[in-house]
Amino acid sequence: MAQWAQMKQLIPYLPTQALNELYPNSFPMDVRCYLANWIEEQRWEDFDLEKVEQEPQALSLLDQITSYLLSLAQQNPNVVERMRLQHISRSMSMMRSQPLKLVLTVRDVLRKERDLLSRTSAQIPPHFPPSPAQDPISVGPSTRDVDLLVLKVLEIQNCRQQIHQLQEELNWERQNYESIQGTLQQASTNGMDTGISEVTKLQNNIKQHEYNGQVIAKKRVQLLQDAVSSLESCQSRLISRIKAWRWEQHQATIGHPFDDNLSPMQTWCEQLLGVNGKLRQEVMLAGEPIPELQDRLGLLLQTLIQSSLVVDKQPPQVIKTQSKFSTTVRYLLGEKVAPGKPVLLKAQIITEAQARNLGQLGSVPSENVGELINNTAILEHNTSSKSTCATFRNMSIKKIKRADRKGSESVTEEKFALYFTTEISITGCDIPYRIQMISVPVVVIVHGSQDNNALATIIWDCAFSEPDRIPFVVPERVPWKQMCMTLNSKFMSEVGTQRCLDNYNQHFLAQKIFDKPDIAGDYSNMLVSWAQFSKEVLPGRPFTFWQWFDGVIELTKKHLKSYWSDGLIFGFIGKQHLHLILKDRPNGTFLLRFSDSEIGGITIAYVAPSENGGQKIQNIQPSTKRDLEIRSLGDRIRDIDFITHVYPDLPKNDVFRKYYTDNPLPSGTGYLAVSIQTRVGVESHCESPQRSDTPQDNCPFFAMDQGNTSATSPFFPVSPQQTFPSSIQPVPVPMPGIYTDPLPDPNRLFSGLDMSQGSSTEMELEHILNTFVERPGEDV
Repeated sequence: MAQWAQMKQLIPYLPTQALNELYPNSFPMDVRCYLANWIEEQRWEDFDLEKVEQEPQALSLLDQITSYLLSLAQQNPNVVERMRLQHISRSMSMMRSQPLKLVLTVRDVLRKERDLLSRTSAQIPPHFPPSPAQDPISVGPSTRDVDLLVLKVLEIQNCRQQIHQLQEELNWERQNYESIQGTLQQASTNGMDTGISEVTKLQNNIKQHEYNGQVIAKKRVQLLQDAVSSLESCQSRLISRIKAWRWEQHQATIGHPFDDNLSPMQTWCEQLLGVNGKLRQEVMLAGEPIPELQDRLGLLLQTLIQSSLVVDKQPPQVIKTQSKFSTTVRYLLGEKVAPGKPVLLKAQIITEAQARNLGQLGSVPSENVGELINNTAILEHNTSSKSTCATFRNMSIKKIKRADRKGSESVTEEKFALYFTTEISITGCDIPYRIQMISVPVVVIVHGSQDNNALATIIWDCAFSEPDRIPFVVPERVPWKQMCMTLNSKFMSEVGTQRCLDNYNQHFLAQKIFDKPDIAGDYSNMLVSWAQFSKEVLPGRPFTFWQWFDGVIELTKKHLKSYWSDGLIFGFIGKQHLHLILKDRPNGTFLLRFSDSEIGGITIAYVAPSENGGQKIQNIQPSTKRDLEIRSLGDRIRDIDFITHVYPDLPKNDVFRKYYTDNPLPSGTGYLAVSIQTRVGVESHCESPQRSDTPQDNCPFFAMDQGNTSATSPFFPVSPQQTFPSSIQPVPVPMPGIYTDPLPDPNRLFSGLDMSQGSSTEMELEHILNTFVERPGEDV
């Protein structure tokens, strides 16, 4: 990978001060970006400040830099960027007196970049390689090609005007020649011999004009052929760019960077359409018809008109029947549409097999596999945005016809697409053109429970399909390194964070999907299958890898984004690695990890004293989305006194303080304020380990604070001599955890027991108490 391509992945993670030090004012980052390829091709390491003889060579490089910057500025339609580039070019021109100093600055910048990349390569988050269209250098030549093409058209028009002027002069000379010829014949009859020299001069002029006309006409034909060839090349690049835009739009689902601005391509389409029209006119005005050029221009016109329809806003890729959705189709030649009858676009849903048959233009899906509601829209022009779009609002799939499935294939693996068609007339064209376009693949579901599995189909399709594939073919197996890049990009984009999954996280994910918890090797080239990703349940679990990973994304996005971005959550880590990094830490050290056994859970793993005087690693019951809606993660951590330092050794109150919330103040309604606190059921952490008939405030039970009164237990003290009568009926009790409901009434809990006697058996009471506390140490 080119050095600048790697730096673009690293730069978002560098502090502003580091960037300012890396790219000084004399060589700003803009120059590094715009001239990246050219810069990396030069031999900067050959220069030495002491070698004065190298100044001419250094000056030449400086002149090339300023020249390139001015050229890019002239081509840039953005006024702000144009002014910025011109300013940089002028500033760098002022260094002509010290060219060696500049080239050595460039050399040092490149050295620093290489050093940064070598030291941080393991921390650079995997990203997809940049599209060529994203590089300013690669965009420049395309714009210049259009400009050169316009100049060729002007030259062809100039040749035609020259030929026309020569023809007028030739007609005038011939008229004079015929007039003088008549005069000479009359003079010859009268025996006079005058004007012979003038006739000869006219004859020579006529021959010269005829020759010049033939030369210019031949040149004009050659220019026409060259211009048509250049138009073919330029249009091919435009269509490739439109395809690349569609590809980037498709991959945006998994977090790929995507610029949805279509205005530059619309301008390009309109320019090429104008060039095509002028060239067709010039061919028609040629002295003799040129069928070969007429056919080529006609085919180019048809291709351009049919390639300018794009799905600007894609439909949801998971669509539930009977649910409304919208999509927008844009026509890049909208301003050239012939006025008159409105252009009506129609949408229908097609299967994967039908999409494959659309390769030949004109083939129409014969079978209707689904009923679409509100499936027509008119192409409308927006003068403010200069865009021409058809927006399908409130569209819905009323019903869908499934294809025959193979083997274990489920309905959530079946891919469809929306198919858009219309007939359009372009100003200056004699015949209307039929155009069509399909959307990205979609999965149709009938129930919300299918959403997760359907999304897995879409993720796999977006990540691992090829740009020019047969619809909608994807590989059955992919290397883990590609899968890992996909998971990382999806996680970062969905959560909305700049912090990526580090090597430890990625290694644990590999161990989990391959079911190899004891292997610490390199998984990069191991192949992971579609079944391992989304169909097969994980060993000992009732869910698939994707269901588990997607649950973590949802939990982090809704409740843990700031914690993750601040680096307070370790994330994905296996138990072996967990014990390895915590084994030598002091008691009370903890870290936050995503639950291995529950979908969408986060747990606290901490170092606790063991019964024999040593240490052990405990895991508190995972907190899910519902738990964190009741009490935030920061407040839960504050509540638990025996966890004191977040790994490696940061005091928890220092790093989590900003996540703590204040206790509610009295409302003024006459009621005592109520707050919820977390208590973990670990008797060894009580300040008073011996049992007492009176509940202690520091015992690890759920507690509700009411002003100055602390109800630490829902039970009244009872005498150990009291026995339970046989008439007691068990009352259902809540699951262990944290509760918001009122504490149970002891009279209901001990149904049939006269509580006024104040007695119970200690064993039965212990049994009931234990149902209200969380049990640490379990495999969570």
